[in-house]
Amino acid sequence: MIDLRSDTVTVPTPAMRESMLAAPVGDDVYGEDPTVIALEQRTAELLGHEAGLFCSTGSLANLLGVRLLVEPGQEVVCDVGAHIARAEMGAHAAVHGLTMRTVPSVAGLVDVDAYAGVVAPNAGPYLVSTAAVAVENTHNFGGGTVQSYDRLVALGELCRAEGLSYHLDGARLWNAHVATGVSLSAYGSLFDTVSVCFSKGLGAPVGSVLVSSAARIAQARIWRKRLGGGWRQAGILAAGALHALDHHVDRLVEDHAAAAAFAAAVGEAAPTAVDVAAVQTNIVVLNTGDLPAAQVAAAAKDQGVWVSALGPRMVRAVTHLDVTVDEARTAGGILGRLLG
Repeated sequence: MIDLRSDTVTVPTPAMRESMLAAPVGDDVYGEDPTVIALEQRTAELLGHEAGLFCSTGSLANLLGVRLLVEPGQEVVCDVGAHIARAEMGAHAAVHGLTMRTVPSVAGLVDVDAYAGVVAPNAGPYLVSTAAVAVENTHNFGGGTVQSYDRLVALGELCRAEGLSYHLDGARLWNAHVATGVSLSAYGSLFDTVSVCFSKGLGAPVGSVLVSSAARIAQARIWRKRLGGGWRQAGILAAGALHALDHHVDRLVEDHAAAAAFAAAVGEAAPTAVDVAAVQTNIVVLNTGDLPAAQVAAAAKDQGVWVSALGPRMVRAVTHLDVTVDEARTAGGILGRLLG
């Protein structure tokens, strides 16, 4: 099978497994795991922040990052396709009592005017007040699109002018960094809280890191424990993430090339199914037209390709370190024939 369901399906490389086996460990709930500490400090420095917190998932890192900025009964504003709104099981409302308001977007890309038209930091006694804005980069359901750095800066300026906080869901920020050349610290320093994931394109088995000020991270550590997210000798997992930082960031260009090859192969047989020029990173979304997406995904699986049906007429393919450019091109040919 050529598995393009997600970049979360990667397995640790032999070298990563060796680094995990050799990792010095301690009890992280007591703050004594040296490998976890090293990962948290290194990630915070890369993103231009004071401190970091190693979490089991990106959803947990987002849950904590948004809660640091938004009190129960307040709202966070994000785009309609944002991961925190669509794919985190309503946790922000169910667990922390936050509401969420969404703005329309094209491929998940930031429209500063759209945010300016809805944020309401002091909504009075009858309406919900906005406390923060959240942005996703790269944008998952938008098709791996990269946010314009200038627009991120402009949105940050709006937040400061309105007295709002600013959160970045940077699960795939590594891909945006490699695709644009914009430094991780330049991206990260725009925001009050940032989450980044190691178990997607970087290929680690588990984990995300939330970064912010030292005071905020100290509070997040308490909330993580309250949610059952404290862990013990987690350095074995953190070592995989550290190995990924050393060896798997620059190679993301290969995943981007594989996605481009996949899209081009689809486009040759079914040009209306994909916007080849819009593919920027490792995610490709396909329009299945008159065919139900679930039917297309099932037919592709029968021919040896796994993809995800994410809507009635939307299929997503995600390249990663366990899929070569040639395999991606082959998979694209299969999907193209099915859609053409």
